[in-house]
Amino acid sequence: MNFRIICIGKLKEQYLRDAEGEYFKRLSRFGVIYVTELKDSPVPAVASRAEEDAAKRTEGAAILKVLGSMNRNKHYVIALDRGGKDLSSEELAGKLSSLAAGGKSTVVFIIGGSLGMSDEVRSAADYTLSFGSKTYPHRLMRVILAEQIYRACKISVGETYHK
Repeated sequence: MNFRIICIGKLKEQYLRDAEGEYFKRLSRFGVIYVTELKDSPVPAVASRAEEDAAKRTEGAAILKVLGSMNRNKHYVIALDRGGKDLSSEELAGKLSSLAAGGKSTVVFIIGGSLGMSDEVRSAADYTLSFGSKTYPHRLMRVILAEQIYRACKISVGETYHK
């Protein structure tokens, strides 16, 4: 199975790039992982609700453009959002396995920007996944997601992974 992460912003911090790279290296035996980094919308330090909503719409339009170029019959899109379903690692492994068995060759994960993601992006996703009610920086979320994908792949093939 292949994985694609569509995210807003670039990883600027070397330690985050190193951590993400380590998990991508480990994941390479399970499939290919692609990352599409999209430009984040500039927002003033003290932004109005309207300015924040406009930024989310702009970022959302960029994400939807990328999704529109995909063969949605072979792709399954999962948006990461606090309001989504919080799955255990074992449940995520089961979900990914069932998607592969059902003919989905690529699972696409979407990570919104620092303000979250637009309603249009959430609506375009096949599933909304939460990593709990806590808020994480969206750049750190890339590392957390890579680790969870790796953990799910290990579980799916019956290999042990620390708990």
